Amino acid sequence: MQPQLPGDDLTPRADCSGCSHAAELLDTGRCRPGESCVVAMSGRQMDRFFRTNPQLAPDYLADEFWERRAIAARHAPQERLPALVDDPDEVVRRVLAWRLPEEDLQRLMRDPDRDVRVIVAARLAPDQLEAMASDTDYQVRIFLARRLPTGRLFRLICDPDREVRKTVAARLPVESLPLMCMDPEAEVRRRVAERMPPEWLEGLAADTDWRVRLTVAERAPVRLLGSLARDPDMDVRTVAKRRLAHQEPGTTAPGPAT
Repeated sequence: MQPQLPGDDLTPRADCSGCSHAAELLDTGRCRPGESCVVAMSGRQMDRFFRTNPQLAPDYLADEFWERRAIAARHAPQERLPALVDDPDEVVRRVLAWRLPEEDLQRLMRDPDRDVRVIVAARLAPDQLEAMASDTDYQVRIFLARRLPTGRLFRLICDPDREVRKTVAARLPVESLPLMCMDPEAEVRRRVAERMPPEWLEGLAADTDWRVRLTVAERAPVRLLGSLARDPDMDVRTVAKRRLAHQEPGTTAPGPAT
């Protein structure tokens, strides 16, 4: 084989002489060597081929090459896809996770590939998501925390991952936020302090993290500002003193919309 020289065309090209489609498609321009070809080892050429000839995609769902199966699955009719849920290649199953009808997605909820389960968590009907709350991967559980109905987030309040709990703290019904005031991560407690009604913030005014106390100082009732004005952290003291100087006793800082 001669070495490739600068300027040589490196486009993969298949031998049309042995292709079963050549007689029917080549003369009509529905396949073109080097550009639109199901045989060439080129994902782009395969995709162009199936875009032009989608009726042939089902014929390649059992092809021995994983990429050809995956690309064929993008173009095949939905009713042909459930047969591929046990495909040995995760790329094929990721295509299925995006394309399967919603009623068939449950078959991929326990897929061994994390990305497949993430896609399922992004598409599954909210009332079916709770079955995935014990997933072993935190990214899957983050999607659940974003999409579960707020009244069903309680299973994730004590999730082992901080990012999952931060998402829960941002969505949990306000009346349930005190359940997260003792979270081990300051970022979670700060989100709780941002959303709780000001009159409930007394328990967080002595939090061990200055960022949490700063949030409390920005939102707490005036009655709590005296102790915060003596806080060890300068930023907390500054906010508390500024608010004391500008508010009448008994007033409270407005809280954010929930």
